[in-house]
Amino acid sequence: MTKKERAKLYPVIISEYNPEWPTWFAEEKSNLERLIGSENIVRMNHYGSTAVPGLAAKPTIDILLEISKTTDIGKLVSALSPPVYICLDESSLTIPTHPPHLMFLKGYLPSGFDKKVYHIHVRYPGDWEELWFRDYLLTHPKAVAEYAALKRMLIQDYKHDRDGYTNAKTDFISAIVEKALQAPVGPTL
Repeated sequence: MTKKERAKLYPVIISEYNPEWPTWFAEEKSNLERLIGSENIVRMNHYGSTAVPGLAAKPTIDILLEISKTTDIGKLVSALSPPVYICLDESSLTIPTHPPHLMFLKGYLPSGFDKKVYHIHVRYPGDWEELWFRDYLLTHPKAVAEYAALKRMLIQDYKHDRDGYTNAKTDFISAIVEKALQAPVGPTL
């Protein structure tokens, strides 16, 4: 499938907040613990717009899966296998990621999106800006409204360009992260 065909099959969609999203995260968290083994997981967080009540979002549950540096990557990839999971490694990722340079997609069907869609971002433990961003939004309704408006505006130009959509939000996200880093309290984990 070409990039253009994928873009049409899997467009950027913005949905109103769905109160089921935290439950979807909890279900997948339990599933991942079972498949990979809790001993390999340092922590797991629901982040991104679906983790912020009331925020319009792509209906995709972003999961930050922090694994132990001793985790066998080959076993991890085998445990999260096709057709349920699609593994993207450093050679197939279109936006740079942190080590171990892995991401898993779930809910991408040959006919389009499934009802529940997940992006599982695999990283080694760290102090991740995504968690700072999420927590700032959780306590700043004005920033939530601004972010929702930005996303609704961007969808007009980037409906079939996921990377462009993501890159177009970078300045806003960076500004919020900077504010969050100046706050007296860090992210909740």
